[in-house]
Amino acid sequence: MNDTPPPSGPALRKSLGLLDGVAIAASSTAATTSIGIGLGVTAGVVGLHLPAIMLLAFLPILGIAGAYSRLNRVEPNAGNGYVWVGRSLTPWLGFLVGWVNIVATIAFLAYTTAVTGSAMIQLAGEAGVHEAGGLALDPGSTAQTTAVGIVVLIAVTLTAVTGVRTAARLQTGLLIFEYVVLLGFCGYGIVTGPHAFSLSWFDPFAIPSASALAQGLLLSVFCYWGFEAAFTVNEEVRDPRDASRAGLITLVTMLGLFLLGSIAFQRVLSEDELAGHGAQGLAYFGDRLASQPLAALPLVALMFSAVASLQAGVIPTARGMFAMSRDRTLGPVWSKVSSRYGTPALGTLLIGALATAVAALALVIPRLADMIMATVNAVGIVVALSYALTALAAAVRFRSLLREDWRQGVRAVVLPTLSALTLLGLGGYLCWSFYTSTDHLEVSADNGWFLLLTPLAMIASGFLAAAWAKWVRRSPYFHSGEGTDADAPQLLATSR
Repeated sequence: MNDTPPPSGPALRKSLGLLDGVAIAASSTAATTSIGIGLGVTAGVVGLHLPAIMLLAFLPILGIAGAYSRLNRVEPNAGNGYVWVGRSLTPWLGFLVGWVNIVATIAFLAYTTAVTGSAMIQLAGEAGVHEAGGLALDPGSTAQTTAVGIVVLIAVTLTAVTGVRTAARLQTGLLIFEYVVLLGFCGYGIVTGPHAFSLSWFDPFAIPSASALAQGLLLSVFCYWGFEAAFTVNEEVRDPRDASRAGLITLVTMLGLFLLGSIAFQRVLSEDELAGHGAQGLAYFGDRLASQPLAALPLVALMFSAVASLQAGVIPTARGMFAMSRDRTLGPVWSKVSSRYGTPALGTLLIGALATAVAALALVIPRLADMIMATVNAVGIVVALSYALTALAAAVRFRSLLREDWRQGVRAVVLPTLSALTLLGLGGYLCWSFYTSTDHLEVSADNGWFLLLTPLAMIASGFLAAAWAKWVRRSPYFHSGEGTDADAPQLLATSR
């Protein structure tokens, strides 16, 4: 492999500190949205075992986070997994990691656009506004929620153009409000909930079936997804180690919040109530604990979380495409840096436009709950694949540590490998269960072939795009796997 780094590309402005990175990663992970919606979706699969599944999913994700942190210390790059996998495994898989992260985030933005709109329509209903222009407002309508959410998406995209520091400041304020509301309501729910606490909630062996366990774990991985957003701005932090710290701080914080939320929900709501309220789950939880106007606070927190998550989704995706464009694996439009803001402004606007288009296409699924389930399952599978490949890249890159320092080797090689194999096994098993669950295809969130086809289409499109980049764009990335500004550090000297 050629160890000569390619010429330096355009540079991003370094303006972020540790707290800014935490704000971006925490907003991208969107604890309030995951608790308010993800817990209900997951409960529909695993029943009253949400604490167990959240703890189980945390273990491989912790191994993945360790791999990201170690790789980031030796090679901070806005492309992160795209560069690391391309350099340590093969450029084809590296490009695939970059590509599936892009398409998964765009799908996530489309889904979160509808969630944002749903929260706003629910708030309007709580305020006594039940129709607009003669149209009855329905927070479960994909068409209405998408239309409202698109307006918000446009606004946060414009804010993201002005710089990640501005976005981080906005997200910090939103996060503080969200977490105060979450801690208050969930703490109160744990103390006063009518359903008795049970240790069986923490028993993974009580989950109904192996397929439920696999699907529940991938849904939980989706809930944790986003901590790595801290690594996508590692070229814009003053100290690259802050990106690693921000990612790990966010991940541990999410574990605490998810356990708190899952216990509180199961203390307050029955299994049918948990699984049956979809996008309105957090609002229903608030209504069970308080009267208006206090009961509306969790819904406001959900809206803030969705807004922050939209913006946090636009930012890392634009940075990933910026890194790929520098290597000519994507077109030059994505690497144009604004002289005024020091950000990939045009690319950021295009990401917002693409997410808007996909949100509009999602209207073929008429109910919001169905769209949420279809999106979460598809994104969960491709995110698991991306995480697994990045962890394997770390294991390959630091494999010599097994001979030189076995303690370092276990952390740098063995744990990432086990985490990767776990996620690959879960994804493969879930794909097989989708395939065998039906004998026909229809656009429905409960049709196995549709749920399987969506992530497979994301992956297949990545290989097609890679072939175009290699043979039409003639990107040098496919000769070395190195990203622009890769510095070929002495790994063993800097990884400890």
